[in-house]
Amino acid sequence: MVKIIGIGGSLRAGSYSQIALRVAAERAQVLGAEVEILDLRSLDLPFCDGENDYRNYPDVEKLRNAVRQADGLILATPEYHGSVSGVLKNALDLMSFEHLDGKVAGAISVLGGQVNSNALNDLRTILRWVHAWVIPEQIAIGEAWKAFSPDGKLLDEKLSKRFDEFAKSLVENTCKLRGVS
Repeated sequence: MVKIIGIGGSLRAGSYSQIALRVAAERAQVLGAEVEILDLRSLDLPFCDGENDYRNYPDVEKLRNAVRQADGLILATPEYHGSVSGVLKNALDLMSFEHLDGKVAGAISVLGGQVNSNALNDLRTILRWVHAWVIPEQIAIGEAWKAFSPDGKLLDEKLSKRFDEFAKSLVENTCKLRGVS
């Protein structure tokens, strides 16, 4: 079965992006995928400076190796000022084609205000640039404080179905595109 790495682009405690990432990961696991969430809050990552040598930051290699060994990705980001969080962008910038080329990715954005697709479109551009394959299904959650119960459960049945469709597409397309059964 496929191996999927989940990365959340929020450092905030109680992050709705992290909650959405966990929901997506659980749905993919139900479909048989092996899913590991890399919590950027627990990694010591430097700002990307365009170099390739980060030997003073062993967590860069941990991030790179986890993604290199994965078949697919779930990326969840809060939308800050109309785009992807700097935390997620930096993590992606610390990787290159050798880590991301051919990976199948699903994107989730979480907003405090109204739903839009800015962060999702930016993620598609970033991932396309490094030759990853982004599934057509995507999730944008507006007014996130209304979407989840205090224990992290989805409150809206339509949104829950979108997570099911997202996970199904991610697992099925990862199997197809990566040649994994």
